[in-house]
Amino acid sequence: MKSVVILVAMLGFGLPGDAHAQDADIAAGKAYAEEVCARCHAVLAGEDMSPDFSATPFEQVAKTPGMTEMALSVFLQTPHIDMPNLILEQDDARNVIAYIRSLDGRE
Repeated sequence: MKSVVILVAMLGFGLPGDAHAQDADIAAGKAYAEEVCARCHAVLAGEDMSPDFSATPFEQVAKTPGMTEMALSVFLQTPHIDMPNLILEQDDARNVIAYIRSLDGRE
């Protein structure tokens, strides 16, 4: 969670970055998250504990102030010590981002 807060602070709050949200498939993002991300993260709405204690639940990420599509995109493309170096295809990333943001009712 600390790295999420730092990233948002670096990017600034409310930056535009939702230009591609309409192209995303939330259901596909959820399916991807359940298949790939759920090993470490709580990915479903209402889940507040991740299998890996250090992995922030997606709903908590979604509710972080200033968490825009751009902030999530940069976060997913930035290597993290405590996260596997996953390389998401552009469509997968867009879909996962839309799914995460939907957990806060913004999509």
